[in-house]
Amino acid sequence: MRILVVEDDLEAQRYLVNGLKEAGHVVDDAADGETGLTLALSRPYDVAVIDRMLPKMDGLKLVAEMREHSNATPVLFLSALSEVDDRVKGLKAGGDDYLTKPYAFVELLARIDALMRRRSPQTVKTRLQVGDLELDLLTRTAKRAGSAIDLQPREFRLLEYLMRHASQVVTRTMLLESVWEYHFDPQTNVIDVHISRLRAKIDKGFDTALLHTVRGAGYMIRARA
Repeated sequence: MRILVVEDDLEAQRYLVNGLKEAGHVVDDAADGETGLTLALSRPYDVAVIDRMLPKMDGLKLVAEMREHSNATPVLFLSALSEVDDRVKGLKAGGDDYLTKPYAFVELLARIDALMRRRSPQTVKTRLQVGDLELDLLTRTAKRAGSAIDLQPREFRLLEYLMRHASQVVTRTMLLESVWEYHFDPQTNVIDVHISRLRAKIDKGFDTALLHTVRGAGYMIRARA
């Protein structure tokens, strides 16, 4: 997915851009509204993440200009302005969603995914599959090659998250925020322990390993090496 990020706080911009790239997206960035508008009108994007308060042209004006030029790119506003009136102004200016700062990165990713689903509606998944590994989200059961796998609730959530991002690198930050709901790194080996247990349950006894460690980046579940 190609994403445009318009954020004038360089530290916040770096955090956001790096996180989106870690999640497998292609990202262009701008530090002011005028540059952001130029990029938005000159290149196709799947989603734009735009700060409300920007130099040269604020976020509301930027999005209004995009809509005036018939640019329908879904827009997620980011802002420290959290009052209902502020959110309404953002939506009326042409925004599709509004997330207040500070925010959890995993929520931002979820909102981006939601914007894409609205743009291209898909059937809600109740079953995930990677190779011969299957996860039933309704019965909360797992099996590989037809054999049942006994998973603890946290292991199920971990496996579900990995399978929803199959063939993508999943970082520690993403796992901490989505599976453990930590918005900071507690500096423990909790992820390593659960990954090790999960790997023993889904890969032990099979010729093909599905759960892989990507050195220096995170973890990935995939059917092929």
